Amino acid sequence: VQLQASGGGLAQPGGSLRLSCILSGIKLEYWTIGWFRQAPGKEREGVSCISADGRLHVANAVKGRFTISRDTAKNTVYLQVNNLQPEDTAVYSCAAGTGLLVTMDENDYLYWGRGTKVTVSS
Repeated sequence: VQLQASGGGLAQPGGSLRLSCILSGIKLEYWTIGWFRQAPGKEREGVSCISADGRLHVANAVKGRFTISRDTAKNTVYLQVNNLQPEDTAVYSCAAGTGLLVTMDENDYLYWGRGTKVTVSS
């Protein structure tokens, strides 16, 4: 099982990026996929997740700016990140967890991918 996150980079405040999480070895429609981020010197935090049956959760810190979506045909989950702020600077990772849970508890996630770095700076 592999989860490959990509799409990070350098963005200016107010800018946008689209992060992708490509799954291999598991089928997206049976898993909850979560996005997490870890800023320098801080604990990892949950950002957003989408369950196997399509229910969503978005953390309050990014609500209205970040949108999670998925393409089951491509076995890929996306995180559209808009109106980026310097405090969004972090390594963003995706993880796969039990299919019908809507949760940002890291203990519920079984598989983790390497992250993609997002830097927001002018």
